[in-house]
Amino acid sequence: MPSATIKIFLVHGDPKRLRTAEISNWTGKAVAGPRSEFAQVVGRDESCSPGVYLLTGNDPESGKPAVYIGEAEKIRDRIRAHLEKDFWNQIIFFISKDENITKAHIRYLEGRLIEKARQVNRAMVMNDQTSGARLPESDREDMEVFLQKIYQLLPVLGVDLLVSTTGVSSDSEVEILYCDIKGLKARGHRISNGFLVLKGSQAVISERPSSKRYPWRVHIRQTLRDEGILVQSENCLIFTRDEEFSSPSAAAAVIHGGHANGLLAWKNKDGKTLKEIESA
Repeated sequence: MPSATIKIFLVHGDPKRLRTAEISNWTGKAVAGPRSEFAQVVGRDESCSPGVYLLTGNDPESGKPAVYIGEAEKIRDRIRAHLEKDFWNQIIFFISKDENITKAHIRYLEGRLIEKARQVNRAMVMNDQTSGARLPESDREDMEVFLQKIYQLLPVLGVDLLVSTTGVSSDSEVEILYCDIKGLKARGHRISNGFLVLKGSQAVISERPSSKRYPWRVHIRQTLRDEGILVQSENCLIFTRDEEFSSPSAAAAVIHGGHANGLLAWKNKDGKTLKEIESA
């Protein structure tokens, strides 16, 4: 993504409460706030405009992050209908300040955002069906630029549910690290949210006896197996997709089946530990 200058206005001075965000030389604008300030969010003039919105929270049954993505010609009227949904606790909507966005434009944006959320797979998408709209080529390119600005603003506003864990920008060099145990090999690298274990990496089948003292490791491994992210092969477990962890140690613990110091367990192709690499 190109560099950007972002202006955030904290209406009450609190970064968790009602706020707006804009990017220099962009016609769009974002408004975000907690559900507890719903009346203030929909009371703003921007909510009378057409746009797209995201409702974020956690699924009450699974506890997993969840998101609903919608569009409306008048956001204020549409999102009132979502008060019957109890999963969400934050709302963010995007409008165009030049009022040149049509119904077809916002339907296109909605469809692309739903597609992105499902592709990234960091949250349960609560939409029952996919949306979208066909646009002339020039309009489509304009909306793709609009989307890139949305993707830049969402993490700044505290929502990283549409941030891909697998993509590596072309202007960055990522050093692949390796975690070996009992002849098994896992591959991964640092990311902004922690550590990413790459698809095809191997992990031990059984947990160490000492893992009973740290049940969260056992729980994570079981959850990954239940979700089909870790599947059993002949002599190991294999990651079926890239998987994000909060730290190198959390990733190494899942691979080792017990406690592991990620700064020592992960090494580059020359055998230097992550600790040595980061201390250089």
